[in-house]
Formats: sequence, structure tokens, C-alpha cells
Amino acid sequence: MDIGICAASHIGDIDYVVRAEELGFSHAWMADSQMLWSDCFATLALVADRTSRINIGTGVAISGTRPAPVNAAGIATINALAPGRTFFGVGAGNTARRIMGLAPQRIAEFETYLQTLAPLLRGEEAIYHHDGQEIPIRHVMPDKGFVNFDDPIPLYVSGFGPKSLALAGQYGHGAVMGAASSSAVTGSWHSLNEGAARVNKTLAPGGDYYTTVLTTMVVLEPGEAADSPRVKAECGAMAMASVHYAYDQFRNFGHQPPNFLAEIWQDYTTLLETYPAERRHQRIHAGHNCWVLEEEEKFLTPKVLQSSSMIGTQDQLIERLQVLAAAGLNQVMILPNFDTRFDVIEKVAKDIIPYV
Repeated sequence: MDIGICAASHIGDIDYVVRAEELGFSHAWMADSQMLWSDCFATLALVADRTSRINIGTGVAISGTRPAPVNAAGIATINALAPGRTFFGVGAGNTARRIMGLAPQRIAEFETYLQTLAPLLRGEEAIYHHDGQEIPIRHVMPDKGFVNFDDPIPLYVSGFGPKSLALAGQYGHGAVMGAASSSAVTGSWHSLNEGAARVNKTLAPGGDYYTTVLTTMVVLEPGEAADSPRVKAECGAMAMASVHYAYDQFRNFGHQPPNFLAEIWQDYTTLLETYPAERRHQRIHAGHNCWVLEEEEKFLTPKVLQSSSMIGTQDQLIERLQVLAAAGLNQVMILPNFDTRFDVIEKVAKDIIPYV
């Protein structure tokens, strides 16, 4: 099992990735949300310059905010700086588009995007769809070090539902999934193979197809409660991000919240409804995956914390990771609270990585 980090891209926080490399983390995924954090490609360029071993890439780049040729050229530029260890993660934009008051790309749009993107990442010609036109494009100056397509750029497609997971199986070298449970991982293989079958592939755990989930991890001290102040300080932001996501699904598509939110849902929705509807999209994601607003701290119940994060003793977490690996998961990437991020990776590196 690989353990990676996901980071809210911060142009002044390169030391964090440098330390993760020193501690033995396998991947560094730079998150992409243009109205929340620094630009992910600018951050990746600095990361590439300061590191030499850790795999680096987007975690994940957004299809609905940059045309496929722009994303392809961006990651191929990083691949020129970090050849052989650059990857490209891409998704339809659950947060990056919603922070602008927009819904994520629809599945059909996302598939068209992937159809263009995949050959471009190989340095090949692709068909770019624009304003009703189908335009053949390719990078026409791939030499002299402007970009690097000679070293492969693995494509990891983010998918939370059956349709997006099928696209991940069809177009990706791997998938980024949303639930760190063995049942969810096992169930995802069916959707991945539905997509893979469209291109005459069969995917299976233990093969070349690479699977990752986003969560975070807190190693409990003996007798420590799963909702202790330290736990909240290390994973509260991830927990609240799951609440933000559920609210967006409810607001945009009418999806009912998951059961673990039942005890807080009424109070949470009432709080958000005090903000003007035309600017509520800005309020929903305040502090997103970095810190918890004071008025939201009351929503960090044990159920909310444990539903989104891996919280347990050293032995419990090692056992859980072993079960996930047996279900076919290759990597867990962790995204701790911003202020405690160094403490978290130090403890995970000491108590978890050597045993998995």
C-alpha cells in the first residue's frame, strides 16, 4: 500500500512536499481550485524543482475550468521538470466549479474532454471540440525541452459514481475514488470494468491499473476519543469538506444527505440559508479542506469525523489498510488540516508507513 499526500496548492508551502518525500510518502497530489488556493501548475513547478523521488501531479485538475489542450500542455511542462515521476489526475470539478456557482461538468461533457485529453498526454493528435467544430490538434513543438511526452504521463481519472468510474476504467491508467472502505473499493471494480470493457480491457486488483482514495488519517493515542480536540484539529477540515459536498449535491441535484449527516443536517442547512442565495456558493466552501470555521465546529460529531477520515489506533489503521489493499486499493492519499499538516505526516510516517 502506497501512502501519499494531497495538498491544498500553496505557492509558499513547498517545504511540506519536500518533507513528505523525506518521510517516504509515495505521491504528492496538488489540488486544483482556482478560487480557493494557489495555481496548481505553478506550485507543481516549484515542487518539481525541490524534489527528486516523490511522484508529483494534479490532485485533481479540473476539466471544466481549463480546456484539455491547456491541461495537457501544463502537465507535460511539469513532466519536463520531473521526468518519469509526473502523473495527471483529472476530475469534473465538484469544488472548483461550485466555488464559482457552477455545477460540475456533465458525464457526456467529461467523456468528450477525456477523448481529447488522453491522446494529447501521449503527444499525439486529438480532436478538440469547440463551438460546434471538430478541430484536429497536437503539440507542434514538443522538442527542445518545452514539454516532455517521451516519459509516460499516467492519467488518473476521478470518479465517485458508477458513470464516472466507468469513464475512469475506459480512459485512465488508474482511478481516484471517494470512499476509503473495503466495500466501496470492491464495488468500484464493477463500474471500472464496465468502462474497460468498452475498449476490450479487463481490470483486476493486483494488475497494472492504479487505484487511489482521498481521505486523511489520525493515529489515536491509547484511550483517546475519536472526537478529541486533537482529532478535530487534524482532520476536521476533511470532515467538513464532506458536509460541503453533500450540501452541494442536495442544492444542485436534490440528492438527500447520507445517513451520517442526519443529526446535523437541519442545523447545517439552516445556518447556510442565512447567507444570500446569490453568494451562498462562496460561503459553502470557506476554509475548504484547510480549516474549520468557528460556527461549523459544532458539526464535527464522531459520525461526521469517522465517515470521512481514517481514525484509529496504530494497529486498527494498519489492519484497515491491509483490508483495503486486499480489496484492490493501491494508495491512500491524506489531506490533513493545514495548521497541523506537518504533525500528521510525521506521525503517519512513524506509525503507519513502515508497516504497510
